[in-house]
Amino acid sequence: MSREYKPLTLPKLGWDRQTMSASFGKLVAEPLEPGFGVTLGNAMRRVLLGAIEGTAVTSIVIKGVNNEFSSIPGVVEDIMQIVLNIKQIVIKNRTNTAGKMRLSVSSPKTVTVADITCDEHLEIVNKDHVLAHTSQGGVLEIEFTVESGRGYQVAQWPIGQSLQEDGRIYLDAMFSPVRNVTCNVDKTRVGKDIDFDKMTLEVTTNGAITPVEALNYAVSVLRTQLENFLVGSEIPFNEISGQESTVNTVEVAEIEDFGLKGVSLELLMKPIDELEFSARAHNCLINADIRRVIDLVNFTEDEGLKIKNFGRKSLDEVKEILRSLGLRLGMDIKEEVVVKALQKQSK
Repeated sequence: MSREYKPLTLPKLGWDRQTMSASFGKLVAEPLEPGFGVTLGNAMRRVLLGAIEGTAVTSIVIKGVNNEFSSIPGVVEDIMQIVLNIKQIVIKNRTNTAGKMRLSVSSPKTVTVADITCDEHLEIVNKDHVLAHTSQGGVLEIEFTVESGRGYQVAQWPIGQSLQEDGRIYLDAMFSPVRNVTCNVDKTRVGKDIDFDKMTLEVTTNGAITPVEALNYAVSVLRTQLENFLVGSEIPFNEISGQESTVNTVEVAEIEDFGLKGVSLELLMKPIDELEFSARAHNCLINADIRRVIDLVNFTEDEGLKIKNFGRKSLDEVKEILRSLGLRLGMDIKEEVVVKALQKQSK
């Protein structure tokens, strides 16, 4: 006899397209089980900041220099300043393997990262970053060794050797491509329940990877680690093996077509009274003969604004409440499809 488990609430995930860039992303996940916003948010934040692989310069060889406390004739910056500038180079690594980069400048100019040539699998992101300034007669030749890793790595000087035969200078390396992660948790409503969580995760990277790629990496790390703690078969909270699911997330093809996967179908047939709209919005909807949730989601924004005394403020209120439930205006859901799915659940 198979055992049935109470299903968990699965959140809807959405990236804010208006603020999305190659180095910044804001993810909103709701609704989450009570307390899960902090639990999941803190776990992902710690992994994002400390466990994402990246690439950095770990050592350099500068022609005519054998330590970081010297200078080069015709170069404005001393070696210490050049080293600090080199540490800020942002590198994409297509294979996550070690590689070389080279710089050779022999004329007066502002030396930037764009003057560096790389191995084929390497790409420099911040090409406008300034490394040094050369004057008349100044020559700057550098060979960079690039490696991949996680987190922070101190300079790997060989024990007992202060100066290297090839003049190599070892650098501290910050491999992590994630610069900052903030996690905010607010309460959200699901039907009459008001203690569910809404998690907002803001991820800032150095541009070597996108926030979406960083989050995917972090979730993969967590999943890999947590799987080792399973002492038996994984419990199928949201599905019953060998049987048709009897929970409120029936995943028939027709329902998926409407974007309702994971949404309570019974909610669609409930009266809008249970959504706790303001008195003004509620009365306007009732007067327009919108009495159930399914009637509401089948309305478009344009149709909503045509309702008497129903303004933009009321429309925004409706949209926000629907969004917290995983719904939206203009879904065009056929009532017969929902009824059919509910009948299958009751069998």
